[in-house]
Parts: sequence; C-alpha cells; structure tokens
Amino acid sequence: MREVSIIGIGVTKFGELWDKSLRQIGLEAGLAAIQDSGIKREDIDALYIGNMASGATIQQEHVSALIADYCGLTNNNIPATRIESASASGGLALRQGYIAVAGGFADIVVVGGAEKMTDVSDAKSAYTNSMGSDEQWESQVGATFPSLHAMIAQAHITENGTTREQLSAVAEKNHMHGAKNPNAQFPFPIKANAVSNSSLVSSPLRMLDCAPNSDGGAAVILCASERAKEFTEKPIKITGSGQASDTLSLHHRKDLGRMKAISIAAKKALKQAGKTPKDLDLAEIHDNFTITELISLEEIGIFKKGEAGPKTLEGLTKIGGEIPINTSGGLKSRGHAPGATGIAQAVEMVQ
Repeated sequence: MREVSIIGIGVTKFGELWDKSLRQIGLEAGLAAIQDSGIKREDIDALYIGNMASGATIQQEHVSALIADYCGLTNNNIPATRIESASASGGLALRQGYIAVAGGFADIVVVGGAEKMTDVSDAKSAYTNSMGSDEQWESQVGATFPSLHAMIAQAHITENGTTREQLSAVAEKNHMHGAKNPNAQFPFPIKANAVSNSSLVSSPLRMLDCAPNSDGGAAVILCASERAKEFTEKPIKITGSGQASDTLSLHHRKDLGRMKAISIAAKKALKQAGKTPKDLDLAEIHDNFTITELISLEEIGIFKKGEAGPKTLEGLTKIGGEIPINTSGGLKSRGHAPGATGIAQAVEMVQ
C-alpha cells in the first residue's frame, strides 16, 4: 500500500448561499484546491464527490457526472464517483479517494463535497435529514434526527451524569472557535446560558444544541506521496484511515449512549498510524448535536467514558487547552453541509 498526501485544499463559505447553485459551489471549492496544489487538469486521474441530499433538495441525481462536466473534466473522460453516506458523505468520499491512491489505482485524485440544504423549507430539509435514519422503523413513525439524538443524549445523561451545563459548554466553545473562521455560517460567540435557555427541540436537546442546515463545499487534492514533492514543498501525509458501521436503527443497538462504530474506526486509523489517542494534539469531531461531540471524544479514546462533559466544562477542549477540538467552529458554528462536512474538517486539519 502506498503512502498518500494532501497537496491542495479548497473550501467555500458555509451558510444560506441562495445566489449559488450546487454546481457553482462544487466548482468553487474544486478550483480552489486545484489552484492550491499546482496540478493541471491532465494530472487528474479520478474524481470523488461527497453528496447526500441533492436528489431530495434540488431534484438532481448523478451528481458526480454533473460536477465533472461543469468543472471541465469530461474532455479527458476522467472517472467520477458520487459517495452517499448521510452526514458522513464527505468523509467517506475522502476515504475512497485515499484507497484509490493507496491501492495504486490512481496517482492524483480530486475529492470534493458539495451540498444545497437551504433552498427548501425547514420541514423539507428536516425530512431530508431523516432519510439518514431507518425509514421503516424510525422516520415513518415520526422520529426526526433531533429526536433520535435526544434519546441518545438522555441515555448518556442517565448512564454518566452528563449535565445541561456540559452540553451547553460544547456549543459555547465551538462558537468561540467559529468566531475566528471567516467561512463559518455563524461566526459569532454565544454564551452557555443562551444555549441552556434556547427553545426546546426534543428534550433534552435545545435549538442551540443543534447544528444548522447549510450550503457549502470543500475539496482536497490527494497524491501518491512519492510524487507529492513535484507539486508542493509541504505535502500533508495521511498516516491513518479507518471506517466502521453499526446498526442504523437505534432499537437494535446494545447501548443507546454509545456510537461504537466511531470507536472501531478510530482504533483502525490509530493502529495504521502507529499512534494512540494520547498522541493527538487536536481533532475535528462530528458535532451535529452537542451530545455527539461528547460521545465521539469518548469513543475515540481522547477521554474516558463519562469524562468528556466535565473536561469540556473545564476548558480542556478550547484553543489553548489540553486538546483543542473543532478549531473550525465545528458543524455547530461553521455549518453542516453533509457532502462537504468531512472534507471541510480535513481542510481545517491541513490549515
């Protein structure tokens, strides 16, 4: 297996981008990454696109071919593949591109993600998000993503004593970081008591516990490390990658307060890298809800089970703390455009 490096990055602003189409957002992010890398169109061997919701929100499927065409990559008949994995679409597109280069199937790959989530009503957007759950057993009977995560949060509270103040500290910290990010959807600080007193969405989760629906795009250029120095003096090597799945419906899970697939994926990535959680200096964590960040920190092994809340409240995950988490502002402040989110996290790590 070959070593793989990131040699270029691009990211758009996240938010309600009503004046830009999905293809424009994808083009903007992709061209920024290509220009950053110094590669030419002829150098590109493959394109991977992360996208969750275009069929539901803008009635456009076959997004990979669309973006390849709009980016001028069809003259060379470059293979383009769409990756859909709900909120993990962008992250999984990055992994698939990594596998292609590591396996020797391609030398240079463009991995991009784009999403348009705000051109429909809030009800339509919420319904689209619910498609990431089990339709037969959950969304069909009225469960929404917030209500499903509320059950997860309540289980974590019951098992570990997680408090309202700890959940609110996650949002306060991420907004503090996002205030420094010019591409963030909500680039302003909020106070923990504002989170605690915001409107109830699904108990115990409140409005300011929830990441917004966003439009946005992000892209990275992956290159076989043996060739990376042809294009940049400072390639960023990917030292580990992992993936795992769990039961989709919550009622099949043994422990509602856990997200076991994160633990397994993290162990695989850390083992490949030859590292342990104690070696980590910072991390980008999927915080579609405040509870998700706390659980992810524990599943990765950064903190022991039940400790992520207290450690966050103590300030250990702030910039300047023991291990800064979501320096971009996270999904909560930067925004959450599912097809682009995981790639935007990688862009933050490179920066």
